[in-house]
Amino acid sequence: MTDLFSPLTLRGVTLRNRIGVSPMCMYSCAADGLPTDWHMAHLVSRAVAGPGMTMVEASAVVPEGRITPQDVGIWSDAHTAPHARLAGAIAAMGSVPAIQIAHAGRKASRSRPWEAPAPAEGGWQTLGPSAAAFGDFLPPQALSEAEIEATIQAFVAAARRSVQAGYRLIEIHGAHGYLIHQFLSPLSNQRNDGWGGDFDGRTRLAREVVKAVRAAIPDELALSIRISHTDWVEGGWNTEESVRLSQLVKELGVDIVDVSSGGLDAGQKIPMGPGYQVPGAAAVKSGAAVPVMAVGLITEPAQAQEILDEGKADLILLARAFLRDPYWTLNAAVALGRTEALAIPPQYDRSWSSPARLTLERRIADPLPPL
Repeated sequence: MTDLFSPLTLRGVTLRNRIGVSPMCMYSCAADGLPTDWHMAHLVSRAVAGPGMTMVEASAVVPEGRITPQDVGIWSDAHTAPHARLAGAIAAMGSVPAIQIAHAGRKASRSRPWEAPAPAEGGWQTLGPSAAAFGDFLPPQALSEAEIEATIQAFVAAARRSVQAGYRLIEIHGAHGYLIHQFLSPLSNQRNDGWGGDFDGRTRLAREVVKAVRAAIPDELALSIRISHTDWVEGGWNTEESVRLSQLVKELGVDIVDVSSGGLDAGQKIPMGPGYQVPGAAAVKSGAAVPVMAVGLITEPAQAQEILDEGKADLILLARAFLRDPYWTLNAAVALGRTEALAIPPQYDRSWSSPARLTLERRIADPLPPL
C-alpha cells in the first residue's frame, strides 16, 4: 500500500508526498506571455500548503502555440527570468516546481473561456497536422515537414529555458486535443507522409519531441508527458494505443505519464463522474509498467488514498479541488490521520505542540456552523 503522504522519487527529484497541483490555465498574461503577480499568488498560495509538486500551467513554446493571447509562454529568453521567480517561490515552499510546455495547434487563437466563444481579437493563423478544423474553430494550416522539425526544436528550446528557470520536472503536453494529441489521433491527423497514417506515423511527433527534450535536459531532472488516454469517440485515439505509446516514451526517457482524456473532438461523449479518468491511468500503469499521475474529479482525501491503495496511480493531481481549497493538502492530512506529515510553514504554526495540532485538527474537522 502506498501512503498519500509518502515520498516519490523520479530520477534525482523527490516529491515529499503523492499530491500535485495540476497545471491550470489562468489566461492572465499580457500579449507577451510573461508570468505575472497573478500567477505568483495563484501558485504559491497552493504550494505553501504542502503538495509534493506544483505545476505551472501550459506554457506555449511558440507564440502561435497559445490557446489565447493571454496564455503563459516560454518561447523566448525574456521569459526565463519571470519563470525563475515562479519556480524559486514554489521551491521555497518545499514543493517541487514543475512546468508543462505546450503547443495548442488547431485549438489556438481563441478568446478566453469566460468571454464569448470566438476567434481571438488580433488572432493568428492556426496550425495542425492537417487542415481539418476543431468544431467551429478556424481551419488550421497543415504543417510542412520543415515546420514540424522547427516545432520539435521549439519544444527543446522551451525545455532548456525551463531548466535555466529552475523547474525540476518538465511535462510535455500531449493531451486535450492540442498539437501533439492532434498528431496522435486519426480523427485529426489525415496526413499520408511519415507523420501520419499508421500508429508509428501518428506517434512520431510525440516520440521525437520526447527524445529531443530528454537529450536536452540534465539526466537528474524528471520528464513527464500528459496524454489523453482516449478521445471518447469511436475510431479515435484509444486506451490500447496510449499503453503502446507509454511503453515507447518510457524507453525514450519519460519518468512518469500524466493520464487525462478527451479534448480532441467536439463529438466526444465523456462518462463524467468521480475519478472518471482513473481507469485510463490504471491501464497505462499496468500495461506499460510506468509510473503514472491520475487526474479528473478527484476531490476527497479518502478517494485519493484509495486510488493509491489499489495501485492505479503513483501521484494524484488536483485542479478544481485546489481552486476551491488551497489548503487541501493540510485538510487531507487531518482527514487521513496523518497530521505528523503536515508541512505547516512556521509562520503559520510556530509551536508544533500537541495542543496546537489538536486545535488545528478541530478547526478543520469541525468548522463553524453557518450563521
